[in-house]
Amino acid sequence: MQMQVVTIFPEMVRTIAQFGVVGRAVERELISLDCQNPRDFTLDAHRTIDDRPYGGGPGMVMKYEPAAAAIAAAKAKLPAGSPVVCMSPQGAVFDQAMAQRFAGLPGIVLLAGRYEGIDERLIESQVDEELSLGDFVISGGEIAAMAVIDAVARLLPGVLGDEASASQDSFMDGLLDHPHYTRPEEIDGRRVPAVLLSGDHARIAKWRYQQALGRSFERRPDLVEKLDLNDEQQRLLDEYLEEQR
Repeated sequence: MQMQVVTIFPEMVRTIAQFGVVGRAVERELISLDCQNPRDFTLDAHRTIDDRPYGGGPGMVMKYEPAAAAIAAAKAKLPAGSPVVCMSPQGAVFDQAMAQRFAGLPGIVLLAGRYEGIDERLIESQVDEELSLGDFVISGGEIAAMAVIDAVARLLPGVLGDEASASQDSFMDGLLDHPHYTRPEEIDGRRVPAVLLSGDHARIAKWRYQQALGRSFERRPDLVEKLDLNDEQQRLLDEYLEEQR
């Protein structure tokens, strides 16, 4: 998969290609990651990419021309069918389903805004969709773009050491993940649940799903509400809640 990020801080974004899952994906050439800096497409000596907002108000606004030129340069390096996605607090909240959809694309352009905002005409004419990490504000879109890159990269075949890892992540089946344990068996009186030591894979799978279901109900009830539980799922949830009393 080919990824391009439009950003005035390319060095910041490129660091993600040096570590962890994304670093391995780049090293194995399973993804390519490059940046286009709007400053490289300016025509004035100061490489100006922002200006005061019409109508007054605080802050500065990213200018249309250099950002549009950077997007065009990014798209020229990508195959057809590669959308332009703007990281914006006004966008739809990014989730695992979106990450899976992006993982099926040949490429993607991520636009990382800065300052008070981006000239709306750029959003209207150049951007296919807007994405947000949630209901909070950060100083620019780079961190959000890096989160999208990581979430998508781990879903690509061959990126993770164990292909089952991604399928068992939180949200892959609409629920939070189950709890995990490793050695030693006991720490400060807290023991690993006996079922995980039983060697009975069917029981372990059932326990893990029940834990995921129960945790989701306690911590993110909105996820469970979307599932329309069948009789077996409801029974597992009821058993979980009874054990917590």
